[in-house]
Amino acid sequence: MTHSIISLKNISVSYDGEQVLKGFNLDIHDGEFVTLLGPSGCGKTTVLRTIAGFVTPEAGDVFFNETKINDLPPHKRELNTIFQKYALFPHLNVYDNIAFGMRIKRKKESEVKKTVVELLELVNLSGYAHRGIAQLSGGQQQRVAIARALANEPKILLLDEPLGALDLKLRKDMQVQLKEIQQQTGITFIFVTHDQEEALSMSDTVVVMDGGEIQQIGTPIDIYNEPKNAFVADFIGESNILDGLMLEDFKVRFAGHLFPCLDKGFSKNTPVDVVIRPEDITFVPQDASHIKGEVTNVTFKGVHYEIIVDVDGFKWMIQSTAYQAIGEKIGLSILPDAIHVMEKSDYSGTFGDYSTFSDEMEEDMILEEEAELEDENEV
Repeated sequence: MTHSIISLKNISVSYDGEQVLKGFNLDIHDGEFVTLLGPSGCGKTTVLRTIAGFVTPEAGDVFFNETKINDLPPHKRELNTIFQKYALFPHLNVYDNIAFGMRIKRKKESEVKKTVVELLELVNLSGYAHRGIAQLSGGQQQRVAIARALANEPKILLLDEPLGALDLKLRKDMQVQLKEIQQQTGITFIFVTHDQEEALSMSDTVVVMDGGEIQQIGTPIDIYNEPKNAFVADFIGESNILDGLMLEDFKVRFAGHLFPCLDKGFSKNTPVDVVIRPEDITFVPQDASHIKGEVTNVTFKGVHYEIIVDVDGFKWMIQSTAYQAIGEKIGLSILPDAIHVMEKSDYSGTFGDYSTFSDEMEEDMILEEEAELEDENEV
Protein backbone atom coordinates (compact mmCIF):
# COMPACT_ATOMS: atom_id res chain seq x y z
CA MET A 1 0.00 0.00 0.00
CA THR A 2 1.25 3.49 -0.85
CA HIS A 3 1.86 5.99 1.97
CA SER A 4 -0.79 8.41 3.29
CA ILE A 5 -0.62 11.67 1.35
CA ILE A 6 -3.39 13.21 3.52
CA SER A 7 -4.14 12.36 7.15
CA LEU A 8 -6.94 13.94 9.17
CA LYS A 9 -6.47 13.37 12.91
CA ASN A 10 -9.31 14.00 15.41
CA ILE A 11 -10.78 16.85 13.33
CA SER A 12 -13.65 18.81 14.92
CA VAL A 13 -15.62 21.49 13.03
CA SER A 14 -18.77 23.39 14.05
CA TYR A 15 -20.99 25.83 12.15
CA ASP A 16 -23.10 28.25 14.23
CA GLY A 17 -22.65 26.10 17.31
CA GLU A 18 -23.69 22.91 15.53
CA GLN A 19 -21.09 20.12 15.45
CA VAL A 20 -20.49 18.94 11.86
CA LEU A 21 -17.35 16.84 12.43
CA LYS A 22 -16.27 15.46 15.80
CA GLY A 23 -13.02 13.55 16.29
CA PHE A 24 -12.95 12.75 12.56
CA ASN A 25 -10.06 10.55 11.32
CA LEU A 26 -9.20 9.64 7.73
CA ASP A 27 -6.09 8.54 5.82
CA ILE A 28 -5.95 8.99 2.03
CA HIS A 29 -3.19 7.21 0.12
CA ASP A 30 -1.08 8.60 -2.68
CA GLY A 31 -2.47 7.88 -6.17
CA GLU A 32 -5.92 6.81 -4.93
CA PHE A 33 -9.30 7.82 -6.34
CA VAL A 34 -11.23 8.34 -3.08
CA THR A 35 -14.91 9.28 -2.96
CA LEU A 36 -16.61 10.82 0.07
CA LEU A 37 -20.20 9.62 -0.27
CA GLY A 38 -23.25 10.51 1.78
CA PRO A 39 -26.51 12.47 1.96
CA SER A 40 -26.69 16.28 2.10
CA GLY A 41 -25.46 17.63 5.43
CA CYS A 42 -23.40 14.55 6.33
CA GLY A 43 -20.13 16.54 6.49
CA LYS A 44 -18.44 15.33 3.30
CA THR A 45 -17.93 18.82 1.81
CA THR A 46 -16.62 20.05 5.18
CA VAL A 47 -13.98 17.29 5.04
CA LEU A 48 -13.01 18.42 1.53
CA ARG A 49 -12.86 22.10 2.55
CA THR A 50 -10.75 21.21 5.61
CA ILE A 51 -8.24 19.43 3.36
CA ALA A 52 -8.25 22.42 0.99
CA GLY A 53 -7.67 24.91 3.82
CA PHE A 54 -10.97 26.79 3.38
CA VAL A 55 -12.12 25.51 6.79
CA THR A 56 -9.90 25.69 9.88
CA PRO A 57 -10.73 22.94 12.37
CA GLU A 58 -11.39 23.88 16.01
CA ALA A 59 -9.48 20.79 17.07
CA GLY A 60 -7.34 18.16 15.36
CA ASP A 61 -4.62 18.26 12.72
CA VAL A 62 -4.30 18.01 8.94
CA PHE A 63 -1.15 16.35 7.60
CA PHE A 64 0.19 16.39 4.05
CA ASN A 65 2.93 13.78 3.52
CA GLU A 66 3.28 13.62 7.34
CA THR A 67 3.83 17.40 7.62
CA LYS A 68 1.23 19.35 9.62
CA ILE A 69 -0.43 21.98 7.40
CA ASN A 70 -3.14 23.43 9.70
CA ASP A 71 -1.77 26.98 9.30
CA LEU A 72 -0.90 26.71 5.60
CA PRO A 73 -3.24 28.91 3.48
CA PRO A 74 -5.15 27.27 0.58
CA HIS A 75 -2.99 28.77 -2.19
CA LYS A 76 0.17 27.30 -0.65
CA ARG A 77 -1.20 23.76 -0.40
CA GLU A 78 -0.17 21.41 -3.23
CA LEU A 79 -3.72 20.84 -4.39
CA ASN A 80 -6.47 22.27 -6.55
CA THR A 81 -10.25 22.28 -6.13
CA ILE A 82 -12.92 21.93 -8.81
CA PHE A 83 -16.42 22.97 -7.76
CA GLN A 84 -19.82 22.29 -9.33
CA LYS A 85 -19.60 25.81 -10.80
CA TYR A 86 -16.39 25.68 -12.80
CA ALA A 87 -15.52 29.39 -12.38
CA LEU A 88 -13.85 29.59 -15.79
CA PHE A 89 -12.90 33.05 -17.04
CA PRO A 90 -15.58 33.94 -19.66
CA HIS A 91 -13.39 36.63 -21.31
CA LEU A 92 -10.53 34.17 -21.95
CA ASN A 93 -10.49 31.36 -24.51
CA VAL A 94 -9.79 27.72 -23.65
CA TYR A 95 -6.01 28.07 -24.12
CA ASP A 96 -5.73 31.14 -21.90
CA ASN A 97 -7.96 29.65 -19.19
CA ILE A 98 -5.66 26.62 -18.90
CA ALA A 99 -2.51 28.79 -19.14
CA PHE A 100 -3.68 31.31 -16.51
CA GLY A 101 -2.17 29.67 -13.41
CA MET A 102 1.13 28.91 -15.10
CA ARG A 103 1.46 32.52 -16.27
CA ILE A 104 0.77 33.75 -12.73
CA LYS A 105 3.76 31.61 -11.69
CA ARG A 106 5.77 33.25 -14.49
CA LYS A 107 6.54 30.06 -16.37
CA LYS A 108 8.18 30.40 -19.79
CA GLU A 109 5.67 30.69 -22.62
CA SER A 110 7.26 27.73 -24.42
CA GLU A 111 6.66 25.60 -21.30
CA VAL A 112 3.11 26.95 -20.98
CA LYS A 113 2.34 26.03 -24.60
CA LYS A 114 3.76 22.52 -24.23
CA THR A 115 1.69 21.89 -21.06
CA VAL A 116 -1.55 23.31 -22.52
CA VAL A 117 -1.22 21.15 -25.67
CA GLU A 118 -0.59 18.03 -23.54
CA LEU A 119 -3.55 18.79 -21.24
CA LEU A 120 -5.92 19.48 -24.13
CA GLU A 121 -5.01 16.07 -25.51
CA LEU A 122 -5.49 14.47 -22.05
CA VAL A 123 -9.03 15.87 -21.68
CA ASN A 124 -9.95 15.18 -25.35
CA LEU A 125 -10.17 18.85 -26.35
CA SER A 126 -7.37 19.06 -28.94
CA GLY A 127 -8.49 21.63 -31.53
CA TYR A 128 -10.53 23.62 -28.99
CA ALA A 129 -7.69 25.91 -27.83
CA HIS A 130 -9.11 29.10 -29.37
CA ARG A 131 -12.79 28.48 -28.61
CA GLY A 132 -14.59 30.87 -26.28
CA ILE A 133 -15.94 29.42 -23.04
CA ALA A 134 -19.52 30.31 -24.03
CA GLN A 135 -19.16 28.15 -27.15
CA LEU A 136 -18.56 24.99 -25.08
CA SER A 137 -21.03 22.45 -23.73
CA GLY A 138 -21.23 21.75 -19.99
CA GLY A 139 -19.07 18.65 -20.35
CA GLN A 140 -16.44 20.54 -22.36
CA GLN A 141 -16.34 23.34 -19.77
CA GLN A 142 -15.89 20.68 -17.08
CA ARG A 143 -12.87 19.28 -18.95
CA VAL A 144 -11.34 22.75 -19.34
CA ALA A 145 -11.71 23.22 -15.56
CA ILE A 146 -9.92 19.89 -15.01
CA ALA A 147 -7.11 20.84 -17.42
CA ARG A 148 -6.70 24.24 -15.71
CA ALA A 149 -6.55 22.52 -12.29
CA LEU A 150 -3.93 20.02 -13.54
CA ALA A 151 -1.77 22.70 -15.19
CA ASN A 152 -0.11 23.64 -11.90
CA GLU A 153 0.80 20.00 -11.22
CA PRO A 154 -1.07 19.56 -7.94
CA LYS A 155 -0.37 16.49 -5.84
CA ILE A 156 -4.10 16.25 -5.04
CA LEU A 157 -7.23 17.22 -6.98
CA LEU A 158 -10.34 17.93 -4.89
CA LEU A 159 -13.66 17.63 -6.74
CA ASP A 160 -16.81 18.90 -5.01
CA GLU A 161 -19.85 17.40 -6.82
CA PRO A 162 -18.37 18.52 -10.16
CA LEU A 163 -20.79 16.50 -12.32
CA GLY A 164 -23.97 17.67 -10.59
CA ALA A 165 -24.91 20.24 -13.25
CA LEU A 166 -24.58 17.81 -16.19
CA ASP A 167 -27.37 15.77 -17.74
CA LEU A 168 -27.39 11.99 -17.16
CA LYS A 169 -25.66 10.85 -20.35
CA LEU A 170 -22.96 13.52 -20.11
CA ARG A 171 -22.45 12.70 -16.43
CA LYS A 172 -21.84 9.03 -17.27
CA ASP A 173 -19.37 10.00 -20.02
CA MET A 174 -17.52 12.30 -17.63
CA GLN A 175 -17.35 9.56 -14.96
CA VAL A 176 -15.40 7.40 -17.41
CA GLN A 177 -13.19 10.29 -18.51
CA LEU A 178 -12.41 11.42 -14.96
CA LYS A 179 -11.33 7.92 -13.97
CA GLU A 180 -9.14 7.67 -17.09
CA ILE A 181 -7.55 11.07 -16.36
CA GLN A 182 -6.83 10.03 -12.76
CA GLN A 183 -5.23 6.77 -13.88
CA GLN A 184 -3.12 8.50 -16.56
CA THR A 185 -1.85 11.28 -14.27
CA GLY A 186 -1.50 9.20 -11.08
CA ILE A 187 -2.70 12.23 -9.08
CA THR A 188 -4.72 11.59 -5.91
CA PHE A 189 -8.38 12.47 -6.58
CA ILE A 190 -10.70 13.21 -3.64
CA PHE A 191 -14.24 13.33 -4.97
CA VAL A 192 -17.42 14.38 -3.13
CA THR A 193 -20.84 13.12 -4.24
CA HIS A 194 -24.21 11.95 -2.97
CA ASP A 195 -24.64 9.78 -6.10
CA GLN A 196 -24.06 6.12 -5.21
CA GLU A 197 -23.59 4.94 -8.80
CA GLU A 198 -20.98 7.65 -9.37
CA ALA A 199 -19.06 6.50 -6.28
CA LEU A 200 -19.21 2.81 -7.16
CA SER A 201 -18.21 3.23 -10.81
CA MET A 202 -15.24 5.59 -10.34
CA SER A 203 -13.54 4.97 -6.99
CA ASP A 204 -10.71 2.87 -5.66
CA THR A 205 -11.96 3.62 -2.15
CA VAL A 206 -15.40 4.80 -0.97
CA VAL A 207 -15.85 6.59 2.37
CA VAL A 208 -19.55 6.40 3.33
CA MET A 209 -20.56 9.19 5.73
CA ASP A 210 -23.60 10.11 7.78
CA GLY A 211 -24.03 12.52 10.67
CA GLY A 212 -20.44 13.73 10.43
CA GLU A 213 -19.10 10.22 10.99
CA ILE A 214 -17.60 7.55 8.75
CA GLN A 215 -19.98 4.58 8.52
CA GLN A 216 -17.71 2.44 6.36
CA ILE A 217 -14.53 2.63 4.26
CA GLY A 218 -13.81 0.07 1.54
CA THR A 219 -13.64 -0.78 -2.12
CA PRO A 220 -16.88 -0.34 -4.09
CA ILE A 221 -17.34 -4.14 -4.17
CA ASP A 222 -16.82 -4.46 -0.40
CA ILE A 223 -19.20 -1.59 0.35
CA TYR A 224 -21.91 -3.08 -1.86
CA ASN A 225 -21.53 -6.74 -0.92
CA GLU A 226 -20.52 -6.38 2.74
CA PRO A 227 -22.26 -3.28 4.17
CA LYS A 228 -21.44 -2.65 7.85
CA ASN A 229 -24.88 -1.42 8.91
CA ALA A 230 -28.41 -0.72 7.71
CA PHE A 231 -27.54 2.85 6.66
CA VAL A 232 -24.77 1.71 4.29
CA ALA A 233 -26.89 -1.17 2.96
CA ASP A 234 -29.77 1.20 2.19
CA PHE A 235 -27.69 4.11 0.88
CA ILE A 236 -25.63 1.98 -1.52
CA GLY A 237 -28.28 0.57 -3.86
CA GLU A 238 -31.61 -0.95 -2.93
CA SER A 239 -31.81 -3.38 0.00
CA ASN A 240 -34.39 -5.45 1.80
CA ILE A 241 -33.34 -5.25 5.47
CA LEU A 242 -35.10 -7.58 7.88
CA ASP A 243 -34.95 -8.45 11.56
CA GLY A 244 -33.25 -11.80 11.99
CA LEU A 245 -31.91 -14.16 14.60
CA MET A 246 -28.46 -15.71 14.14
CA LEU A 247 -29.06 -19.16 15.67
CA GLU A 248 -25.47 -20.34 15.21
CA ASP A 249 -22.70 -20.16 12.59
CA PHE A 250 -24.16 -20.44 9.06
CA LYS A 251 -27.82 -20.53 10.26
CA VAL A 252 -30.11 -17.51 10.40
CA ARG A 253 -33.89 -17.18 10.90
CA PHE A 254 -35.92 -14.37 9.32
CA ALA A 255 -39.34 -13.92 7.71
CA GLY A 256 -40.55 -17.03 9.53
CA HIS A 257 -38.03 -19.38 7.90
CA LEU A 258 -34.64 -20.88 8.73
CA PHE A 259 -31.92 -20.23 6.12
CA PRO A 260 -28.39 -21.51 5.59
CA CYS A 261 -25.97 -18.57 5.12
CA LEU A 262 -22.25 -17.89 4.83
CA ASP A 263 -21.94 -15.73 7.96
CA LYS A 264 -20.35 -16.78 11.22
CA GLY A 265 -18.77 -15.39 14.39
CA PHE A 266 -21.97 -14.23 16.10
CA SER A 267 -23.01 -15.51 19.53
CA LYS A 268 -25.84 -18.05 19.46
CA ASN A 269 -29.35 -16.60 19.17
CA THR A 270 -28.08 -13.06 18.46
CA PRO A 271 -30.62 -10.53 17.05
CA VAL A 272 -29.25 -9.26 13.71
CA ASP A 273 -30.12 -7.29 10.59
CA VAL A 274 -30.38 -9.37 7.42
CA VAL A 275 -29.74 -7.75 4.02
CA ILE A 276 -31.05 -9.25 0.78
CA ARG A 277 -30.36 -7.33 -2.43
CA PRO A 278 -33.41 -7.14 -4.78
CA GLU A 279 -31.51 -8.71 -7.70
CA ASP A 280 -30.61 -11.80 -5.60
CA ILE A 281 -34.19 -13.04 -5.13
CA THR A 282 -35.80 -15.60 -7.45
CA PHE A 283 -39.54 -16.15 -7.94
CA VAL A 284 -40.80 -19.72 -7.36
CA PRO A 285 -44.25 -21.30 -6.95
CA GLN A 286 -45.70 -20.94 -3.45
CA ASP A 287 -45.01 -23.79 -1.02
CA ALA A 288 -44.33 -24.31 2.69
CA SER A 289 -40.52 -24.22 2.31
CA HIS A 290 -40.36 -20.72 0.77
CA ILE A 291 -41.30 -17.20 1.86
CA LYS A 292 -44.79 -16.45 0.47
CA GLY A 293 -46.08 -13.09 -0.67
CA GLU A 294 -48.40 -11.12 -2.94
CA VAL A 295 -47.34 -8.71 -5.68
CA THR A 296 -48.59 -5.18 -4.91
CA ASN A 297 -46.66 -3.01 -7.38
CA VAL A 298 -44.75 -3.47 -10.66
CA THR A 299 -42.54 -0.85 -12.35
CA PHE A 300 -40.85 -1.46 -15.71
CA LYS A 301 -37.22 -0.25 -15.57
CA GLY A 302 -36.06 -1.12 -19.09
CA VAL A 303 -33.67 -3.97 -18.30
CA HIS A 304 -35.76 -5.41 -15.47
CA TYR A 305 -38.99 -5.03 -13.50
CA GLU A 306 -39.00 -3.57 -10.00
CA ILE A 307 -41.59 -5.63 -8.16
CA ILE A 308 -42.94 -4.97 -4.66
CA VAL A 309 -44.12 -8.07 -2.81
CA ASP A 310 -46.09 -7.97 0.45
CA VAL A 311 -44.90 -10.67 2.89
CA ASP A 312 -47.05 -10.51 6.05
CA GLY A 313 -47.16 -6.71 5.95
CA PHE A 314 -43.43 -6.26 5.15
CA LYS A 315 -42.90 -5.02 1.59
CA TRP A 316 -39.95 -6.57 -0.28
CA MET A 317 -38.40 -5.17 -3.46
CA ILE A 318 -37.38 -7.70 -6.12
CA GLN A 319 -35.62 -6.81 -9.37
CA SER A 320 -36.27 -9.43 -12.03
CA THR A 321 -36.55 -9.86 -15.79
CA ALA A 322 -39.52 -12.16 -15.10
CA TYR A 323 -42.79 -10.19 -15.10
CA GLN A 324 -45.24 -10.80 -12.27
CA ALA A 325 -48.77 -9.41 -12.31
CA ILE A 326 -50.20 -7.33 -9.45
CA GLY A 327 -52.22 -9.61 -7.13
CA GLU A 328 -50.21 -12.71 -8.01
CA LYS A 329 -49.28 -14.94 -5.06
CA ILE A 330 -45.69 -16.16 -5.30
CA GLY A 331 -42.80 -17.73 -3.40
CA LEU A 332 -39.35 -16.18 -2.93
CA SER A 333 -36.17 -18.24 -3.18
CA ILE A 334 -32.93 -16.95 -1.60
CA LEU A 335 -29.57 -18.74 -1.87
CA PRO A 336 -27.07 -18.75 1.03
CA ASP A 337 -24.59 -16.39 -0.71
CA ALA A 338 -27.40 -13.82 -1.23
CA ILE A 339 -27.87 -13.42 2.55
CA HIS A 340 -25.71 -10.85 4.36
CA VAL A 341 -25.94 -10.72 8.16
CA MET A 342 -25.04 -7.52 10.05
CA GLU A 343 -24.89 -6.54 13.72
CA LYS A 344 -27.74 -4.39 15.00
CA SER A 345 -26.99 -0.64 14.96
CA ASP A 346 -28.65 2.72 15.63
CA TYR A 347 -30.01 2.47 12.07
CA SER A 348 -31.77 -0.89 12.63
CA GLY A 349 -35.47 -0.78 11.83
CA THR A 350 -35.11 2.51 9.92
CA PHE A 351 -34.51 1.16 6.41
CA GLY A 352 -35.24 -1.78 4.17
CA ASP A 353 -39.05 -2.04 4.17
CA TYR A 354 -40.65 -0.78 0.96
CA SER A 355 -44.10 -0.19 2.51
CA THR A 356 -43.90 3.51 1.65
CA PHE A 357 -42.80 2.74 -1.93
CA SER A 358 -46.31 1.92 -3.22
CA ASP A 359 -47.78 4.95 -1.41
CA GLU A 360 -45.20 7.22 -3.01
CA MET A 361 -45.93 5.72 -6.45
CA GLU A 362 -49.67 6.30 -5.93
CA GLU A 363 -49.10 9.89 -4.78
CA ASP A 364 -46.95 10.56 -7.87
CA MET A 365 -49.69 9.12 -10.12
CA ILE A 366 -52.37 11.24 -8.41
CA LEU A 367 -50.24 14.38 -8.80
CA GLU A 368 -49.64 13.56 -12.49
CA GLU A 369 -53.40 13.04 -13.06
CA GLU A 370 -54.20 16.34 -11.31
CA ALA A 371 -51.61 18.15 -13.46
CA GLU A 372 -53.13 16.62 -16.63
CA LEU A 373 -56.65 17.72 -15.55
CA GLU A 374 -55.38 21.27 -14.92
CA ASP A 375 -53.81 21.32 -18.39
CA GLU A 376 -57.07 20.10 -19.95
CA ASN A 377 -59.09 22.73 -18.05
CA GLU A 378 -56.72 25.46 -19.25
CA VAL A 379 -57.27 24.28 -22.86
